[in-house]
Amino acid sequence: MSDPVVLPLWLFSTILALAALFALDRLLLPGLRWYMERRSERVVDELNSQLSIRLQPFKLTRRRVLIDRLVHDEKVLEAATRHARSCGITNEQALRDVTTYAKEIVPSFNAYMYFRIGCWLARTMTRLTYRVRKDYTDEEAIGNIDPDATVVFVINHRSNMDYVLVSYLASFKTALSYAVGEWARFPGLAQLLRSMGAFFVRRGSRDPIYRKVLERYVQMATKSGVTQAVFPEGGLSRDGRLREPRMGILSYMLRGFEPGAGRDIVFVPVGINYDRTLEDRTLVESLDLDAPRRGRLASMRRTLGLTMRNLWLIAAHEWHSFGYACVHFGRPLSLERHLAECDLGMGEPGSEAHSRAVSGLAGDLMDELGRLVPAVPVSLMATVFIRQAGEEIDEFDLQYQVHLLIDELEESGAHVYVPRRDRSWVIHVGLHMLSLRGLVLEEEGLYTAAPEELGLLEYYANSIAHLLDRGPQVATHAPESLPQASRR
Repeated sequence: MSDPVVLPLWLFSTILALAALFALDRLLLPGLRWYMERRSERVVDELNSQLSIRLQPFKLTRRRVLIDRLVHDEKVLEAATRHARSCGITNEQALRDVTTYAKEIVPSFNAYMYFRIGCWLARTMTRLTYRVRKDYTDEEAIGNIDPDATVVFVINHRSNMDYVLVSYLASFKTALSYAVGEWARFPGLAQLLRSMGAFFVRRGSRDPIYRKVLERYVQMATKSGVTQAVFPEGGLSRDGRLREPRMGILSYMLRGFEPGAGRDIVFVPVGINYDRTLEDRTLVESLDLDAPRRGRLASMRRTLGLTMRNLWLIAAHEWHSFGYACVHFGRPLSLERHLAECDLGMGEPGSEAHSRAVSGLAGDLMDELGRLVPAVPVSLMATVFIRQAGEEIDEFDLQYQVHLLIDELEESGAHVYVPRRDRSWVIHVGLHMLSLRGLVLEEEGLYTAAPEELGLLEYYANSIAHLLDRGPQVATHAPESLPQASRR
């Protein structure tokens, strides 16, 4: 009985690996899961006493429960049955597709990950990259939103940093749930985003089953009061201008809405502008239909190269921030009040009345977003150089043109961010940023736009082009700086 047993190395390694997997699956992972759930519960209890917009039970529901609810939703099952009949497949096959889509869409929100890790990452990234400035048009009105209402932040989409920036600024009041596109489906990143409440969407998908599953998830989340953030433009602005609104997610939210019969939906418009967007060259290049298209691998290489270059500049003490990132929160808009004031009814989904209500709301929200987009130093300077393209400008003339432009914007009611409340600092910051990137050339005290960079200058000038066509409006007040952020 005491004789040694000799095993081949491959068999011993297999047994050891299986034992390790068993210990991981049965001992370590359940313990880690229990620990994280306890921490998450404590975070929820603490935050619900501090946040002005509380975390709703739906957001805290286990992911597998939400998936089961979505898969067995009556309207989803009806759509699956119709799809199976029209495509000549079995109901079981259609149900498998529904399950696949539900698992792809439904997030797995974790309050600890969101507020303790995600918000720390967001704060660190934004403060390292930008000098952040925020402004609430009516902070009291935002604080007085009905606690039972579903709050939806409606944001113009200039950069993928929008997700990070708004999540950080809104974390003082609530947790946001985003619709995220295919760009974020990388191993590790996808799991992180899901744990922070993001749900994945296939933009442009025409699969009726997929669209029904997505629609029902959005409706379930909206009716349950989940705070969401949407980009009505549907994607990044490639030429810098505000895009026409797309009705997808917005239409899903409004289907089945009955004024006075349930939760109100309150929209909070948010205007964003940057002195530099991380994807500017890629976006401008995409407008050239003859230019070769970059694959995902090439985009990743370019992003990694940009990151490494900036890390090298940081190590060499030669790095400069990407300028200002300004966020302007607008006045909340109640859907019930909006429909009553416009004498509109929602109508049945697919009806003309419903389409008219959705289209009217989207138009009003985009108009408000356009008003809220702040003019930042680079957009102001880019506008001046585009207007004077091909001409040399001395510093005196440059100051004169910038002062005229700011006066023009302020007369139209636009929100202009003036660093240090000093217009000369606008010129200093904007000119420094453009010169640093080679978008503006200087020779013997004369400045001119670099001919090969006119496309990029137009991209930044276009971010405020819509403000220059507006009639006189009520001017907004000056922005306050972000707490604990330096005003360099």
